[in-house]
Amino acid sequence: MSDTRSDLARQRRKLLIATSGAGAVAAAATAIPFVASLTPSERARAAGAPVEADVSKLAPGEMMTVEWRGKPVWILRRTAEMLASLETNEQRLADPVSGEPQQPDYAANRHRSINPEFLVVIGICTHLGCSPSEKFAPGTSQGMTVDWPGGFLCPCHGSIFDLAGRVYLSQPAPTNLEIPPYKWLSAGVVVIGEDDQGSAA
Repeated sequence: MSDTRSDLARQRRKLLIATSGAGAVAAAATAIPFVASLTPSERARAAGAPVEADVSKLAPGEMMTVEWRGKPVWILRRTAEMLASLETNEQRLADPVSGEPQQPDYAANRHRSINPEFLVVIGICTHLGCSPSEKFAPGTSQGMTVDWPGGFLCPCHGSIFDLAGRVYLSQPAPTNLEIPPYKWLSAGVVVIGEDDQGSAA
C-alpha cells in the first residue's frame, strides 16, 4: 500500500512539474508578442517612425549615433571650443547661413540646431551617400591640415564639413549635411523624425 501511495505521489509531482513548465512556456509565448507590440516594428522604423534618444549621459565632445529611416543620425554634444570654431571659418564655407533647404527653419542658423550645444544631423554625405568620419580634433593630429578647426571628412571623395555639418567651398558635396526634423522632450531626451509641426512626411 505504501508503495502505491509513493507511486501516486511521484506521479502527481511529475504532473505538477510538467504542468508548471507548460504554463511558463505559455506565459512567455504570450508575453513576447505583447512586449514586441510596445516597440516600433522594423517596418515602422523604416517608414520613418520617430525615434527617441537619451543624450543625458553624453559628455561634451562626444557623439552618439541612432538610426532613423535606415539612416545614421549623429547627435554631437559640442564643447564651448567647438561652438567658437563655427564663427571663425565661415568665409571658407559654401553655405554658411544655411540658404539651401537642408534643414528645418528652426535649424537655419550658424549652429544649425535648436540648442547650440547639440548638433542633430544625418550622417550621410550629400555627394554620393557615403558616411563621413569624425575629425573633431583641430590641427594635424587626425591627418588634417594645420588650420583644420575640427569637423567631418568624407573618406570616399574628400568632402569636408564643419562641426555644424556645413560643407566647405569647392568640395564634391554640393550642400550641407541634412538636419532631420526633431524636438526636445526634456533636457536629456530628443525625438528624431518629429517636431512641433508633426511627424516627417
